[in-house]
Amino acid sequence: MREEQELTEGLTERDPEARRRRGRRGLLITAIVLVVILGSVGGYVGWALTAPLSAPAMTSQAPAAPASSPAPVVLPAGAASAIAISGADAYLGPTASTMWATTGTNDPRPMASLSKLITALVILDAKPLADANDPGPTITFSKADHDLYDKYYVMGATIAAMPIGSSMSERDALATMLIPSASNYAEAVSTWAYGSQGAFVSAARRWLAANGLTSTTLVEPTGMSARNTSTPTDLVALGRLAAANPVIASIAATRSLSLPGPGSMANTNDLLGVNGITGLKTGNLGEGTYNLLYTATMDVGIGQPLGIVGVVLGETTRAAVDNDVRALLTGIGEGFRDVPVAERDQQVGSLATPWGATAKLAIADNTSILTWSDTPITVDMKTTTPKTYADGEVVGSITWTAGPNTVSSDVVLQGSIEQPTEWWRLTHPGELGAP
Repeated sequence: MREEQELTEGLTERDPEARRRRGRRGLLITAIVLVVILGSVGGYVGWALTAPLSAPAMTSQAPAAPASSPAPVVLPAGAASAIAISGADAYLGPTASTMWATTGTNDPRPMASLSKLITALVILDAKPLADANDPGPTITFSKADHDLYDKYYVMGATIAAMPIGSSMSERDALATMLIPSASNYAEAVSTWAYGSQGAFVSAARRWLAANGLTSTTLVEPTGMSARNTSTPTDLVALGRLAAANPVIASIAATRSLSLPGPGSMANTNDLLGVNGITGLKTGNLGEGTYNLLYTATMDVGIGQPLGIVGVVLGETTRAAVDNDVRALLTGIGEGFRDVPVAERDQQVGSLATPWGATAKLAIADNTSILTWSDTPITVDMKTTTPKTYADGEVVGSITWTAGPNTVSSDVVLQGSIEQPTEWWRLTHPGELGAP
């Protein structure tokens, strides 16, 4: 067998045609191998350069809500008080317009000259004026009216001149009663309106009942009697009625006036114009009975001014009343504030890729929110998958909420995510998607 093989090989070596066929087979095999190898390499390269990449890893964390602090509200400590605030129920609570805060008891206390507001409103019930500028009918004062000057002088009340036979418009007479708090005018004008003090007092009691002031008692028109009493909650309701009357509101907001007869007169309410105070009336019967029924308008940046009606009853001095009211209104005003919640470029996340490209997620704008006192602030952040991964692309938003207010800011990319190099693709097949 071996001899036959050697004989065949010998013959092949001597046969040129056989040698050519053998060479062609070798070249063909070599070409096939090269094609396979090159095809494999080319396929890998094509795959590696075009294979999909996994999305960059995104991490994000909403910024912490800033801590809020209580409003520096100081309620009167040594007196009975009440305050109602309209225009801010969404911030202060649904009952703020009716009654926001009280101190002390709601027992009846002497009203003193706050009584004159009731007197004025009851007079206007019988002798109405068309508007705040209507002078109304003329009142001529008799000797009996003039004698009231001496009556109230002896009592130590505030009085204003009322010469016999002098005359004055109803509006000016009401102003003389309210601005310097002249008690002789309160009695004279209420008698003029109703014919007698008995008729006036009866009408006042009917008026109080009709207006729901069931805890208020009025036995005479000036407030010199300690039997003229009311409660803090009734007096806030009275303040609303007085403020809603254009004649009373206009007079109560007047700092001073000068009229023939009484001469120059200054408003006893020395807080007019302070902390937005627009009225209404002071009253006192001596130490421990200093009162103020006040209205105020305060712009705190919520779109409409606050409408405030408040009362302080039974304070020790006029200065103490003023300090009580100023401290309370200052605290309310300072309780409404813009709280910064974010700064522009503040980082809230990041993007990273296996090939080392990175970008930041940042807040687009300086942002603050208007809030009241220690109302909690909540934060909600939403992000989306970027489309271009380019610097400045909006990839989400952050929303802050405090009470009725909501503010938002975009979240943007800072920095761009560039594609990996071809070399990185070729050398990191494990990081690429399946072929």
